[in-house]
Amino acid sequence: MANNLTIENDVLDGIDRRLVQLLTANARTTTADLARQVGMSAPSVADRLRRLEESGVVRGYTLDIDPVALGYTLTAIVRIRPLPGQLRKVEKLIAGIGEFVECDKVTGDDCFIARLLLKSISQLDGVLDRITEFAETNTAIVKSSPVRRRLPPLQSARP
Repeated sequence: MANNLTIENDVLDGIDRRLVQLLTANARTTTADLARQVGMSAPSVADRLRRLEESGVVRGYTLDIDPVALGYTLTAIVRIRPLPGQLRKVEKLIAGIGEFVECDKVTGDDCFIARLLLKSISQLDGVLDRITEFAETNTAIVKSSPVRRRLPPLQSARP
């Protein structure tokens, strides 16, 4: 299905870009507040948001939780290389272990790169032990995150 939004060739117009930026900063911003900030009526903004959702540009609205506030003081990045014939098994195991909060299937020597949230370093072995029968792992502990997850550049037009 083609995008029927105010975008052509995957380019947002200035108002759509601003709406995405405002909602990224605070997903709970009301339609009336968004309308004031972009200089439009609330019904027009609601229509734009509906079209952004229908086109797949906006997939959902989210909550940003601080893992440290919940006791998860340690983040680890794990490169995972399944043993021969174990790819699907490892993928299912990763999906079923709650400490894995993100995982990408990648090219290269490793098949997966995953992010774990842990309450302590002692928890790491218990989590990894659940997959090491089926895969090799290489783990790095995150010291800091100089670039947190953010929006991709929102282009105004294609060259």
